[in-house]
Amino acid sequence: MTPNSSRPSGAMRAKPAPALTGTLKAPGDKSISHRAFILGALADGVTEVTGLLESDDVINSGRAASALGAGVEHRAPGRWRITGTGGRFHTPADPLDFGNAGTGVRLMMGAVAGSGASADFIGDASLSSRPMRRVTDPLGEMGAVFTTTDGRLPAHLEGGPLTGIHYTPPIASAQVKSAILLAALGAQGTTVVHEPQITRDHTETMLKAFGVAIEVERDGAAATVRLTGPQTLTACPVDVPGDPSSSAFAIVAALIVPGSDLTLEGVMDNPARTGLIETLQEMGADITLTPGPVMAGEKTMHLRVRHSQLTGITVPAERAASMIDEYPVLCVAAAYATGITHMPGLEELRAKESDRLAGSAALLRANGVPVEEGEDSLTVTGLGIGGVPGGGETLTHHDHRLAMSGLVIGLGANTASSVDDVAMIATSYPDFFAHFATLGATLEAIT
Repeated sequence: MTPNSSRPSGAMRAKPAPALTGTLKAPGDKSISHRAFILGALADGVTEVTGLLESDDVINSGRAASALGAGVEHRAPGRWRITGTGGRFHTPADPLDFGNAGTGVRLMMGAVAGSGASADFIGDASLSSRPMRRVTDPLGEMGAVFTTTDGRLPAHLEGGPLTGIHYTPPIASAQVKSAILLAALGAQGTTVVHEPQITRDHTETMLKAFGVAIEVERDGAAATVRLTGPQTLTACPVDVPGDPSSSAFAIVAALIVPGSDLTLEGVMDNPARTGLIETLQEMGADITLTPGPVMAGEKTMHLRVRHSQLTGITVPAERAASMIDEYPVLCVAAAYATGITHMPGLEELRAKESDRLAGSAALLRANGVPVEEGEDSLTVTGLGIGGVPGGGETLTHHDHRLAMSGLVIGLGANTASSVDDVAMIATSYPDFFAHFATLGATLEAIT
């Protein structure tokens, strides 16, 4: 393992920008990168990974994989070699520290439970405030013995045998589904996960690539996944595609800044992840899509994005699962639209790195944009291109997506916007500042 390099921190501001232009290679997908470390650690053999997102969150998953007995070697930027354990994790001497990585800790809970090992799981203050019962409860039904801190971290897992279960998550969550499936690899019998609303299916796709027999049946907006254990993964190469969630910030920035013309290369084209692009196109965004190569079993696409006058719409609630991480930056796009954008079905935003629903509403209000916050909805009254006052400070609450959205809103505003801290941006998008500088944006520290 290599240590994380230094990252920008502290308060920053985004000045109103000239036209944003250029070509970017989309940052590696965070979800695939987490799974590359976890599945590679479980596999029998050596997994060669290229294009891995070397963000703080993902590196913490790599460190956990190493502590559990996998060989984890950094070969070059984005290139890693993982020597797997064949599903036989060791009980680590020290707690597994996931920092801010909710995906990493929840998926690894399932993987460790399935391996039969014991472990302690810890994280930073933000991660320690987030609910873990949505994962530990179904794993407990399989036989895993968890001791948590009132349903949160720190948590202890006492290893033991598992059996398969039939489970319907009460809230659509790819993390919950994935944790159960990873545990099912080491469980006796068949595990069935039924999703009334399909969530991202990266775990299913990657498990198939690693040689796992898994069945997926789709029925309209629903899906049922079956996996019979125990099974051992076989190592395979993983070429990480570009992250749609991280790409969203450059996409929205190009749409709201007059004269912008941006190309993003290699963005994952998965129906469970492209809800934002579909929504922006319905709002009138000028986004041209062309097919890219298949990477890690996922289709990719190249995007050309040009400045557009957007129009407010009602975003279907059933689309939330395919764009749940993108709502803060969609709120920014809605601020620059004409008319009203209504976003229902957002209860999951209350349980992210922060209360993202409240944080997104506060971000808009701070920058002079009218917004109504419901229990599970946001309604934004757009002010059109050139109509957003800006000048506000976004309180990030240690949330990387609020931080990036709070900077993007200032690029098209009449006055610079600021955020209270940018340190956590490195948890998901360490190249954010370099990429935006390449496009012509001015993001500067506040001293």
